[in-house]
Amino acid sequence: MNTLIYDGDCAFCLRCVQWMQKHFKRVPQILAWQQADLVQMRLTAEQCQTAVQWVSADSTQILSAHKAIARVCKDAGGLITVAGWLMSMPIVSQLAGFVYRWVARNRQKMPGGTAACAIDFEKKI
Repeated sequence: MNTLIYDGDCAFCLRCVQWMQKHFKRVPQILAWQQADLVQMRLTAEQCQTAVQWVSADSTQILSAHKAIARVCKDAGGLITVAGWLMSMPIVSQLAGFVYRWVARNRQKMPGGTAACAIDFEKKI
């Protein structure tokens, strides 16, 4: 089964994955990176601290940040699938990447976010 890895220490991230579980017809397995076998999934803690990760069932394909979200949306079924395909288009993908990075840098300020959600991008990237 495909897996979506998120930051379990971030309340905003948790709210986002709970929203997906409630509103999407199909969702991948969803794990906090703190409980995932990162070695088996070919991921590092640093990758997972800075962006959500989508990992194929056989761990041969990994998508990060907005590309991971687009993939989850494409697989979700219903109208959200259209959003996933749109986010995968070259120009829209660039815009989605900008929006994703902005949200990631400001996630502690988002609804449900806390100080624990903040990422020190100077140290991470």
